[in-house]
Amino acid sequence: MYSTDAPASGGRQFSRAAAPGALPVLGHALLLRRDPLGFLDSLPAHGDLVEIRLGPQRAHMACHPELVRQVLLRPRVFDKGGPLFDKVRPLVGNGLFTSSWEEYRKQRLLVQPAFHPSRMPRYAAVMSEEIEVLSGSLREGRPVDLGDALTALTARVTARSIFATRISAPDVAEVQRSLPVLLEGIYRRMTAPLGVAEKLPTRANRRFAHARNSLLQVIERTVRASAAARTDRAGTADGDAAAEGDEEGSLMSLLLAAHRGAAGEPGAAGYRPTVTELRDQAMTLLVAGTETTASVLAWAFHELAGRPDAARGVREELDGVLGGGTARREPGIADLPRLPRTQRFLTEVLRLYPPGWLFTRTTTEDTELGGMPLPAGSTVLFSPYMQGRNPRVFPEPGRFDPDRWLPERAGDLPRGAMIPFGMGSRKCPGDGFGVTEATLTLAAVASRWRLEPVPGTVIRPLPKAALVTGPLPMVPYRR
Repeated sequence: MYSTDAPASGGRQFSRAAAPGALPVLGHALLLRRDPLGFLDSLPAHGDLVEIRLGPQRAHMACHPELVRQVLLRPRVFDKGGPLFDKVRPLVGNGLFTSSWEEYRKQRLLVQPAFHPSRMPRYAAVMSEEIEVLSGSLREGRPVDLGDALTALTARVTARSIFATRISAPDVAEVQRSLPVLLEGIYRRMTAPLGVAEKLPTRANRRFAHARNSLLQVIERTVRASAAARTDRAGTADGDAAAEGDEEGSLMSLLLAAHRGAAGEPGAAGYRPTVTELRDQAMTLLVAGTETTASVLAWAFHELAGRPDAARGVREELDGVLGGGTARREPGIADLPRLPRTQRFLTEVLRLYPPGWLFTRTTTEDTELGGMPLPAGSTVLFSPYMQGRNPRVFPEPGRFDPDRWLPERAGDLPRGAMIPFGMGSRKCPGDGFGVTEATLTLAAVASRWRLEPVPGTVIRPLPKAALVTGPLPMVPYRR
């Protein structure tokens, strides 16, 4: 192990070290497989920039918020790539989440209008309809796997809002069956040191291949349904009026319009996406729009049940804004500014349980980070999970404290300390969409129901491709 202090821009000193425990050939891959969260938690104590080994390959974990910020604000130099992303791309396609910088720029220009704030009221209306279906399906005293219910909710919201079509009940069920298997398989491939096990004809690999093919079939049916709906609207006499409806301006309508542009002419973003690119973007949005928000909500309801003081504050706020008892009404997008305590609660959930918990970047040219020279092709990692639990940044990081996000307290945090959606030009374009959906869901369900865990249930963070709860059996009781 070595350690040194190196100057950075502005004269700041960053410490560098090598993580202990690397094995010959495997490096730290077994630690990442067996106890990834514990391994990540241990790294900030060694230094601000810590060298780890991913199999035979050396990589550097940025542990200091300022170093993470430098990585995220230089996307051309620290591009998407590295062992994690290189294994994900063939599985979910080359969409917004996995594409390199040049491809991402084109894709972002094309999809950004679908996430414009002016569209949020329309999306929120769809969210409210689907949330009411979920809330109305609960039965007092009858246990429900809330994780499954939230996955079904976010799949329906994503299909209606982003793809401008309703997803069928069988396809929702297929998403619920296949998505956990896909994410588990992706994670195993991301952390496999040698890349051999995933090529063997094992039962797990067959299940993974079946799940991936099933999701691709759901995507193809969803894209076809969206294309057919667009064609039907174009052929109606009131097609111009339909352009003002929820369907026009959706992500899928923008992609289809660019794809069907005049032969040889680029779309609005300067290029015409191919059929494969349409599928890749759809897969990316279905996975991201379903799993991430469902995961955040699952953790939110889990914490709400286990934190009486915080839950009391949230429910008092909800009753004050939405009314209680027979006077209660459903929340809408206009209520969001009036729910600061609820939003602080969700922010604290995101600090402790960010869906995207580990990312890699690859340097495209010779550069430096924290005074460390990095040749082109170097791998750099950062972890929102580790950032949110770094005791140097968050006092008592294991304590659930929504009030740490009060403006007078949050203002003292260093830049880059809280990055559940990333930062800079590659920040998640759907962050506002996800936060709106999570806040409306938590507000609607928590104002109507008290959800308690089934006795004997043990929930712990499961680091798959997203940070999930696993099965979440809970019993609803009317408030």
